[in-house]
Amino acid sequence: MSDLVSGLVEGRYAKQILFAPIGQGGQERIRQGTALIVGLGALGTVSAGILCRAGVGRLRLVDRDFVELSNLQRQNLFDEEDADKRLPKAVAAANKLARINSEVALEPIIADVHADNVLEIIAGASVVVDGTDNLETRFLLNDACVKMGIPWVYGGALGATGSTMPILPGRTPCFRCLVDHLPPPGSVPSCDTEGVLAAVTSVVGALESAFALKILVGQAPDARLVTVDVWETDLQVVELQRRQDCPACGRGEFEFLSGARTSWTTVLCGRNAVQIVPPGEHQLDLQRLKERLASVGEATFNGFLLSFRADDYELVLFPNGRAIIKGTTDEATARILYARYVGT
Repeated sequence: MSDLVSGLVEGRYAKQILFAPIGQGGQERIRQGTALIVGLGALGTVSAGILCRAGVGRLRLVDRDFVELSNLQRQNLFDEEDADKRLPKAVAAANKLARINSEVALEPIIADVHADNVLEIIAGASVVVDGTDNLETRFLLNDACVKMGIPWVYGGALGATGSTMPILPGRTPCFRCLVDHLPPPGSVPSCDTEGVLAAVTSVVGALESAFALKILVGQAPDARLVTVDVWETDLQVVELQRRQDCPACGRGEFEFLSGARTSWTTVLCGRNAVQIVPPGEHQLDLQRLKERLASVGEATFNGFLLSFRADDYELVLFPNGRAIIKGTTDEATARILYARYVGT
């Protein structure tokens, strides 16, 4: 056996290089690539761990939140010390990944991704991996990546089910081909009200990572949506087609990137509170939302508005989706709480 072959077989990436679709050439392309992971929750930590071990040259890690004890059930880069210290997730993830693979350049970014900063955040990425927890950010990522021609991988999970699809601008359907409109606030359940299994986030995060690696080595994934139910042991693959009338990839109308379809926030002077106003007009079923939130906190509805207490915060919701988040003046924290309990 030659010294070169012996070195490959015994090296850090030996088994990955021996996998024929990657090989030595593919491994070099992985090393030269930059993967951006937006959201370091359950999906993001799985993807980050796999891509770091795979030897991606640079990992850009973006998250707006900090580690809490309830994260540890499924967010596999964190431990009890991270939760005790309330470390920002991007920092805690980078700390762990640095001990896994010192060859990977790590770029933790503590930020709330929004229309004003998303283009800067995705700049230079070879692939973007979805680890987000809300549809509004996914629509925003889709707009930004389609506009800039950057491949990205969608992923989502709830309960025991999850789904993922690769998106290559100009070649495959984009996310808005799959989901055309942002649903009204409060109409879509979240893992904070319905729960989620670590088994499904691990499967979906692994599939996202496989799509990302395939993109990095230059092998375009097929246009397909993969859905999985780990409780019922079911996996389905659906072939997708681009929609000619798609606002983003069909007509080039980037409504979320322009800010026309995104929510806006404002700090309420002297009240230690933040107001959030969702885009468009909606009519929430506050009684139904109250019943869902009652399982995770103190919720009351007086016929006009819903009040929900979670830890040190109070969310006051109005029928049109507008909310006042009491107990903070930090807009990112308010957006986290709104997405967690109301949804976007």
